[in-house]
Amino acid sequence: MAHIGFDQLNAEIAAVSPMRDVGRVARIGRGTIEVSGLSHVAAQGDMVEIDTPGHVRRRGEVLNLAQDHVTVLPDGDIEGLTIGAAVALIGASQIAPDDSWIGRVIDPMGQALDGRAILRGPVARPLRGVPMNPTERRVLGARLETGLAVFNTLLPIVRGQRIGLFAGSGVGKSTLLAKLARGVHADVVVIALIGERGREVREFVERVLGAEGMRRAVVVAATSDQSPLVRRRCAWTAMAVAEHFRDQGKHVLFLADSVTRFAEAHREISLAAGEGGSLRGFPPSTAHQITALCERAGPGAGTAGDITAVFSVLVAGSDMEEPVADILRGVLDGHVVLDRSIAERGRFPAIDLLRSVSRALPGAASEAENTLISAARQRLGAYDRSEMMIRAGLYAAGSDPALDAAIESWPKLDAFLSEDEWEDTKASFRRLAACLAGEARAQGEG
Repeated sequence: MAHIGFDQLNAEIAAVSPMRDVGRVARIGRGTIEVSGLSHVAAQGDMVEIDTPGHVRRRGEVLNLAQDHVTVLPDGDIEGLTIGAAVALIGASQIAPDDSWIGRVIDPMGQALDGRAILRGPVARPLRGVPMNPTERRVLGARLETGLAVFNTLLPIVRGQRIGLFAGSGVGKSTLLAKLARGVHADVVVIALIGERGREVREFVERVLGAEGMRRAVVVAATSDQSPLVRRRCAWTAMAVAEHFRDQGKHVLFLADSVTRFAEAHREISLAAGEGGSLRGFPPSTAHQITALCERAGPGAGTAGDITAVFSVLVAGSDMEEPVADILRGVLDGHVVLDRSIAERGRFPAIDLLRSVSRALPGAASEAENTLISAARQRLGAYDRSEMMIRAGLYAAGSDPALDAAIESWPKLDAFLSEDEWEDTKASFRRLAACLAGEARAQGEG
């Protein structure tokens, strides 16, 4: 049992409300209910508790307000619900993170999913956060060690950067996120598993992330069978937890898997509220919801720390022009594309370097390092443009010196992109230089 301090005990007592405003179900529609008696006290976005059959209490969110009723979207099955059922007003959506949450798996409501007691923090935070003054934020910080050769060199991640991880299903996205969670230098790692398959939550925590990764991590999980309210709230809760640690001056690594499911949950809620679909079925408010979430990450201000964020995106058929991917590319500081064809030939992580960009460059690397990065991209690009001709045996060696160099370097560069042995950035750049020079890996380099 975790130690209970006075502030935590006081927070638990303060959270107990002796009185609540109660309304009654007046109409049951398709997916939503209308509640009378709360119009004078409820606000947009407030949470309510619905007394369903068998006295199983379900939560819901206020979507619309009218003079004589409020429209509520329940967060689960309300089969058997009757007219006149009690609906209690809880109030604004908040979360109260606590330092003791590190190493824990929680749900979007702040309740434990790992079978152990959990403590409420002393300060409740608004779920959607308070916007930071952009003129007070710091610029991007120093380059981070990641433990992955490709991110140490060709696609550097710097402190406070926000990048997108674009991939189809089953291409190694979750595994790559777990490697970043274990390898990136940060004080705390906050992971949002949004709409994840239920059987994979425990597997991700115990096998993919492991005990080493969980020592400094908080995992917020909402499975795919849960309501869109819970799935959307998962991203907001995780970001609020990250902000809690950031405000203590800590460097936080935030990993979201995936923003696509966050957007899909928001679409379900918006359509239920009466908003029409326009962006391939997504409502216009989707862009704002995604950008507002992303803008909460990044460099802090004053004595606050930074949130370095990786947002994963599910792209069907590698369609980088679909709405969620297109919105994210415009607001983030870089994107990494995982390609199925690369994964199918057995190279992991299956990063398509030519389609991936880190906007931390060229500032995150020295002049000599930028020269190596440029040379590697040029050789990979030259090979990619001529690959079909090379594999068909139509290219004669010596016809193009640049292509000859690309053909010689390609196997070494391809192997380099899959390296995940722990080493620092300088060692990674030395090996990249060896690949481009055609030399074998130096023995004993450190």
